[in-house]
This record gives sequence, structure tokens and C-alpha cells, in this order.
Amino acid sequence: MLLVETLYQGSAAASELLVLPFELRCKSRLRTRLASGEEIGLFLPPGTVLRSGTKLQAADGRIVEVKAAAEPLIEACCDDPLLLARAAYHLGNRHVAVEVGPGRLRLQPDSVLATMLSGLGLPTRELQAPFEPEAGAYAHAHQHGTVHGTGKIHRYGAS
Repeated sequence: MLLVETLYQGSAAASELLVLPFELRCKSRLRTRLASGEEIGLFLPPGTVLRSGTKLQAADGRIVEVKAAAEPLIEACCDDPLLLARAAYHLGNRHVAVEVGPGRLRLQPDSVLATMLSGLGLPTRELQAPFEPEAGAYAHAHQHGTVHGTGKIHRYGAS
């Protein structure tokens, strides 16, 4: 089994691919398989959330790139920014993981939340897509910034 305990911050290309849905990308301890079928064990720091594009370094030196798997989602779209903001507010009050995009909100399937969104005037549809929800206002900096080869994190908008 390939062992991974380290996030990789260098610029080397990945030689392996790990495709996971969001629920599994939130686990710091996980036994799963690479896209090649090889078994892999993740032993990462507690609270680590793997984003699509994150690279990991295996104990044998190989670089593994994480990719968000397509998964069932609900999408609510509208051109009214106020209505979209109201819907995001109500979802946030329920501590729901939400991906915010131009004119849309995506979340994991939930019939109660779909009914709430429809009641607010936002039609919903089901789809299969990678899920990259917002990290949250209090998340660790690595989820809001870019890590460069130096290992230094640069926050967006920071000098």
C-alpha cells in the first residue's frame, strides 16, 4: 500500500492521480485506491481538506495529484444577485457546504433544501459534477491562498 503523510508544495508533475468525492476529500485518515487501482493510505493532519489540484507526496517519493470526482449535486441558478445572496444566506444558516459560482449555487442532494430553494424562487436541477464548496470564513489559509514552491502561502488580495 502506498503511504501518504505529506502535502506536496513543489512544482514537480504528479505521476499518480487520486479521484475522490468531496466527502472523502475531508478525511485525514483514508484507505482507498488511486486511479491506477493501487491501494493508498492517507494519514494527513486532522482537518485537512483536499481540493482538486492539491498534490501529495508519498513515502516512496511519488507525487499524487488529487482530483474532485463527479458526484450527484443540486444546482440552483438565477440572474438575480439579490435572490442568489438570499439563498446563500439561508443555506449558510443551515451550515450547508455550498459551492458558489457565477449565477449559481451547488450543494449535495437534500430534498428539504431543494424545496426551500424553490420556495425562495430558485429552481433547482440535479446534475453530476465535481464539488468544490467554499472553505468558510474561518478556514485555514491554505484553502484561500496559493502555495508556491517556497511553501509560503499567499492570500488573495494580500501584499
